[in-house]
Amino acid sequence: METRLGYCLLVILSEWFWLFASTSIPGVTGAEVRCLPSCQPPIISAHPREPSALDLADFEEAPVEEIVGFSGERHSDAGLATREESSLQVRPRPGEDGASSLQEDALNGKLSLPEVLFTRSSTTENDTADGRNGSFCGEKGEEKGSEGVDENGWRRSARSAETWSEFRPEGGGGEEGAPVSDHEEFELTSSTFALTEDTAHNQAMVHWSGQNSSVILMLTKYYDFNSGRVTESSLWRSTDYGTTYEKLNEKVGMKTILSYLYVSPNNKRKIMLLTDPEVESSLLISLDEGASYQKHSLAFDILSLLFHPEQEDWILAYSHDQKLYVSVEFGRKWQLVHDNVVPNRFYWSRLGLDKEQGMIHLEISVSDGRSQYITCKLQNCSDGNKGKPFPGFIIPNSLVVQDEYVFIQVPVGGQTVHYVSYKRNAFYPMKLPKYTLPKDLQIISTDDNQVVAAIQDWHQNDSYNLYMSESRGLFFTLMLEDVVSSGGPEGNIMIDLYEVAGIKGVFLSNKVVENQVKTYITYNKGRDWRLLQAPTTDLQGNKVYCEQPYCSLHLHLHVSENPYTSGNIVSKDTAPGIIIASGVVGPELTSANVSVFITSDAGNSWREVFQEEYSVFFLNQGGSLVAIRHTPLPIRHIWLSFDEGRNWDKYSFTSSPLYVDGVLGEPGEDTLIMTIFGHFSHRSEWQLVKTDFRSIFQQRCTSEDYLTWQLHNEGEVCIMGMKRIFQKLKANVRCVKARHQYISQMSDPCLCTEADFECDYGFERQIDGSCAPAFWFLPSATSRDCITGDTFLNTTGYRRAFSNNCTEGSLSKYSPKRQKCPNQAPRGLQLFTSEGTLVATLGRNVTFLVFLEQGLSSMTSITVDFGDGTAISYVNISSIDDGVKHIYSKVGIYQVSATASNTLGFDRVVLYLHVTCQLEQVQLSAPSVVIKNKAVNLTTVLHPSSVGTVTYYWWLDNKTEPIVTLDGAMSFRFSKEGGHTVTVQASVGNTVLQDQKKVAVYDYFRSHVLAFSSNLDELNPGVSEWREDISRVVHRCMVQVTGISEDQLLVTVLPGIPTTAEIFIVPEKRRRAVDEKWVHLDQLSQVLLSALNQDLIQFTLRPGVQVNVYATRLSPAPLMDSSHSSHSGTAVIMLVSVLLMGLAVFVIYKFKRKIPGMNSYTAEQPDKEQEVIPTVTSIAVPNPEGDKLTPLDHVDVQLDSNSRGYLPSHTDIKLSDEAPHVF
Repeated sequence: METRLGYCLLVILSEWFWLFASTSIPGVTGAEVRCLPSCQPPIISAHPREPSALDLADFEEAPVEEIVGFSGERHSDAGLATREESSLQVRPRPGEDGASSLQEDALNGKLSLPEVLFTRSSTTENDTADGRNGSFCGEKGEEKGSEGVDENGWRRSARSAETWSEFRPEGGGGEEGAPVSDHEEFELTSSTFALTEDTAHNQAMVHWSGQNSSVILMLTKYYDFNSGRVTESSLWRSTDYGTTYEKLNEKVGMKTILSYLYVSPNNKRKIMLLTDPEVESSLLISLDEGASYQKHSLAFDILSLLFHPEQEDWILAYSHDQKLYVSVEFGRKWQLVHDNVVPNRFYWSRLGLDKEQGMIHLEISVSDGRSQYITCKLQNCSDGNKGKPFPGFIIPNSLVVQDEYVFIQVPVGGQTVHYVSYKRNAFYPMKLPKYTLPKDLQIISTDDNQVVAAIQDWHQNDSYNLYMSESRGLFFTLMLEDVVSSGGPEGNIMIDLYEVAGIKGVFLSNKVVENQVKTYITYNKGRDWRLLQAPTTDLQGNKVYCEQPYCSLHLHLHVSENPYTSGNIVSKDTAPGIIIASGVVGPELTSANVSVFITSDAGNSWREVFQEEYSVFFLNQGGSLVAIRHTPLPIRHIWLSFDEGRNWDKYSFTSSPLYVDGVLGEPGEDTLIMTIFGHFSHRSEWQLVKTDFRSIFQQRCTSEDYLTWQLHNEGEVCIMGMKRIFQKLKANVRCVKARHQYISQMSDPCLCTEADFECDYGFERQIDGSCAPAFWFLPSATSRDCITGDTFLNTTGYRRAFSNNCTEGSLSKYSPKRQKCPNQAPRGLQLFTSEGTLVATLGRNVTFLVFLEQGLSSMTSITVDFGDGTAISYVNISSIDDGVKHIYSKVGIYQVSATASNTLGFDRVVLYLHVTCQLEQVQLSAPSVVIKNKAVNLTTVLHPSSVGTVTYYWWLDNKTEPIVTLDGAMSFRFSKEGGHTVTVQASVGNTVLQDQKKVAVYDYFRSHVLAFSSNLDELNPGVSEWREDISRVVHRCMVQVTGISEDQLLVTVLPGIPTTAEIFIVPEKRRRAVDEKWVHLDQLSQVLLSALNQDLIQFTLRPGVQVNVYATRLSPAPLMDSSHSSHSGTAVIMLVSVLLMGLAVFVIYKFKRKIPGMNSYTAEQPDKEQEVIPTVTSIAVPNPEGDKLTPLDHVDVQLDSNSRGYLPSHTDIKLSDEAPHVF
């Protein structure tokens, strides 16, 4: 399991001295803490942030310097420093934040991370993270007593503060807390150096090269939690293993503020320092272990760095604006690779798997909710050089490139399908047990050519099931059910699974059993699990009565939020069989009364070693143990054990008590130097105490100093098909172990038995231990190998674990048999689009993916019918691994089918594809004023008009729930008077557009259609905003000219050419008698018509363009445009009306003498052209009074026909008999 941080810190810290040779006690679940070869120094914090997905990577590249941070507060767990090896932590996709894991972000390169960073705990902020990947903060211990402890500092498992409420004085002996031999106190060789002038600095980042180098670099800085930035910094350098330090501020620039320190993983002499981007964006490069620096400006702000695993000068840099840059000159020059890169989803290629060494795997954002997996050449990521290993779109934050595997997630039919590519070959869906319906899937590990995944099934909430695959990562079987999970502060998912270092196949996990959390152990990589045996006696020697399954030992395996502070559990490759962890004895795991336990035989038997909180480190390659009390009080002692924790000797490392902030060990296998960071008081400067253990060890170890022990599982010595015998130092031997003297002394293979085999895919473990087919599985089904080859391995229901080395015995009985693929009819044909949707865009390529579960590839042909009259056939399915592409020329719904056939039969699958084009505009047409409870037509117009299947969502009558239709028109009755907003949304594919109209509802009203002088048509752009502006101008003119209340006039300019409008005269707000309301509207109508007929309503559109408004007898213009016709519906209606009117005038003129009572305006005014007096063209509601007239109907109004300007009040107006002019 390799992760970015792990890999980075692995090699960077590998340059440091083992944090007192190794790891520490109580802390986390399995997240191994390792440094990538090229990282920033880790940050130790009492207010740690959960490391981001970038904080973890390749865990097995190099030895890691181990460190531990102390926050100066009490913790609920006995403290263990984080270990460098093999614990498993799952981290989610961002932002992430999407399913991902610690391993999900593993890189084939090294991620740069900050070197060790310590920070003062006196600040009150909860998170000292600078927001950069690969860094985390710890706080410098505050001077305080047992009260007032900052509870945000050390956050491991939630635990009662009462657990550590009774701290004994530091010199109070270890009779109760540990078996300490305090009859004699020893002194260690040490020296102290104070970082003067940096009293205010609250963070320190440390890089220790190691490997025969005495150089230590330390960057101290003041991080302002209020502004979230670094405001001061100092750079220190030691060339004598930390005895003295030189301040280098003058060499880097007195005004330069440094924020991060990075080291090349392949050349520890190459150092990179980043400046604070708030001040300047630049970096400083050193090629001589920090002795001198060159400054280079940057055109972007670096968020994270990823170093190449082999090339020491190749670096990828990710910026704050989601752009990825590359440098092949160790940061001197940078080149843009790609923009819109998803955070943490970029990976170096791996030699032997990828075609080229200088290639990058990227996930780029294409649109909201869609990403794409591409590959780019190092310095040329043009479209012509981009590769698309997967042809379609993927779910954002789902790309994981790890070892031989590439994982992606694809949306198919509303569900997430997980795909895997093995050794960069074609992608195939991961096959889980049939009714495993994952809500979330985390990749835990890809070690040993096998994938371990944690899956949260549909019925689970706080637990996951563990599954393990075969070599290709395709077929998964159950490993363990109901494993405890928890969420980190940044949304990370942490799984309680810990891989024990030094012995393959040994895991610890916390499982939920009948609502109780219990710890289980496996020695055969998950095939069999059992409870832990509790110690036989406690620390005081009292007998412990604990009988399984009602009572056992339970350990805390939670991954620490800060991988550099103390962890819950630790083991080490150099000390196989030794595990140190915090936990409890009882029926279940609790957070109260936690002690520290140790096992020397890989978990078979356990001893209690502390009843208080201690951080424990491996020293001398596991030959000795160092314990430092974790307390808010100042200390001056540490304890050493030379017999695997059975007895402890007290040593003083300083003459004055020190508040310990962290511990740093020099990388390397042979040196025995450790630096303890701390302060004497809250406001004092940093104190660096160099502690040298070499005086304790008299000589090099010889073969006589070792004894052997055999690995076993409750007496069974064949574990993972091998008998393994290890050697370790004899008790109380004080000699320096030579490198590689911790390895197994002898390994013999065992004969294979049924216990060496796990159940194969589709088979389940029965009560008697045998493997039988699940109810949903067809054992006769052949392997996927028959899709691409002629032979397959016919399963027996068992498969051997890949790390199992058993030979002969029952090997042939349980191993699958290679057989010739039978002639079989095709079955299990699958067809879907590469985007995972059933919608395609007109004129663009659609990629169809076809998969066949069963059927001999060489004999099975595939035909894909696209449903538009075209089809394509392939002689075998292997010809279409990259998908089948097709372009549709018309919108519509197409039936796409794929048929697989051979001489024995066929299989066919169908999908219905909606081909659409981009919807650009939706326009809603609705009358501005309607009558209450009378049906009104609402229509929509789409541009373009043919876009495919459209779904309409209507919000009417001020309701919150929409009406859904497939028709763009509907009829509706408004039941309440007042203003209403009509909203319609048109949905086509992934596009949703909206339009709104306001509708006024009244019991009655009158309306007239208005026309405009023709010069307005020339300036009509046909947009709704223009019509609204003209409506407002006309409304204002009418109010000014007629004196009618603006609340009683509503003007709506209608779409189309010629330009027309409709004016509505609505009731006034005050109530009137029934017999008065109609009369009043008629009055207003006559006033308005008089003004229109006398050309009193006009406005200036722009200088020199005067527009007149007229009344017309025509019906109102249609409420929507009539598509693409050159003439609008209004024009047609006007033309027909004019013809009819002309005909009527002609008939009247011819027969006027024969019609009694007919008066002719022509006789009275012979010089005037016959004209038409407009009338009310629309009476919205019949007058309930019928033909009964009121005295107001005979009001005469006299107006000057040539006058322009304001009309007198409508109460004083008399109507003229003169006919108006018509233009």
